[in-house]
Amino acid sequence: MTDRIHSEHDQGVALLTVDAPKSRNALTLDLSAELAAAVARAEADESVHAVIVTGAPPAFCAGADLTALGKADAEGLRSVYAGFLAVAGCRLPTIAAVGGAAVGAGLNLALAADVRLVGPHAKFIPRFLELGLHPGGGMTWMSQRILGPQQASAMALFGETLTAESAVRAGFALRFVDGDHDALVQAARDLAAPTVAAPREVVLSTKRTMRHTSGLTEHAAAVDAELVPQLESLAAPAFAERLAAMKARISGR
Repeated sequence: MTDRIHSEHDQGVALLTVDAPKSRNALTLDLSAELAAAVARAEADESVHAVIVTGAPPAFCAGADLTALGKADAEGLRSVYAGFLAVAGCRLPTIAAVGGAAVGAGLNLALAADVRLVGPHAKFIPRFLELGLHPGGGMTWMSQRILGPQQASAMALFGETLTAESAVRAGFALRFVDGDHDALVQAARDLAAPTVAAPREVVLSTKRTMRHTSGLTEHAAAVDAELVPQLESLAAPAFAERLAAMKARISGR
């Protein structure tokens, strides 16, 4: 079987699966480039409102291909990063459905998503210290932003692994899904359903605004940042249609 990124656009969601079973879904340079291209296709497809990233069972992603990593210069490292950086930069909402081990660059791939759901066998393993390797790809920034400095330090400086349960307790994963890989992906689809039902431009503008306001320090600045896109959504036909439908439902009660 050829290693690949399996890409499926269905019912408003792009499901991207890292499928390289012999290497436990390790990211080669080719797979990383394919993942970046798959993210770009999802963004370009007007029918897609959300992206789910997962790995073919039993792993999520065993990290970067060590042969490529060992030979890499600065440009080569950026090529290794390309796949998970595309997820991090995606204009659409992203969910990582993690059903197995997420190691090194696989941890970065999970960190890159907006939200993470975990199955019973999920594990988040830094492995950088074990390899004598400095973290890369923005791992130190992403982990501190999501986990806070103490838990991020435990992973980056002490190599601490998070299980599915401890990831939820630490706020790294949104929720635990008890079931097989299909159940995990379905839970991710269910989470994405309101996004799929919403106007795509509102989804895109909301994610843009969240990225902007995450760096602000004052409430008033966030109010100002939200004002223009909210006014644009108020003037859109979709809002008028949905408001009328809601009023009709309320009056019919």
